Amino acid sequence: VQLQASGGGLVQPGDSLRLSCVTSGIPSNRFHMGWFRQAPGKEREFVAAIKWSSGNTYYSGSVKGRFTISREKVKNTAFLQMNSLKPEDTAIYYCAAQAGLIDSSVSNFRAYDSWGQGTLVTVSS
Repeated sequence: VQLQASGGGLVQPGDSLRLSCVTSGIPSNRFHMGWFRQAPGKEREFVAAIKWSSGNTYYSGSVKGRFTISREKVKNTAFLQMNSLKPEDTAIYYCAAQAGLIDSSVSNFRAYDSWGQGTLVTVSS
């Protein structure tokens, strides 16, 4: 399984950014794709996830209403649309994939085996 994240950059507070994660090598449709982020000196935290087969979505409280996760099955790509960005959103963003997750595990980064390389998002004026 390979994941390739992209789309990070330097933006100002209030701006928008869209991250992409291209997947390959996942043998079935029955997996979750998650976005996590890690700021310097902090533990990796859950941002959002999507169940690939159904499109069901999950969000952390800190991004709900501002971020939207989606996927384009034909392109094997997941997206994270980030609006109204805040300085506290600054982090390296990682995409991850895992088959066989139950709902209660979707937000747990330790439940995911496959990870992309991360893309840096910096929100600063």
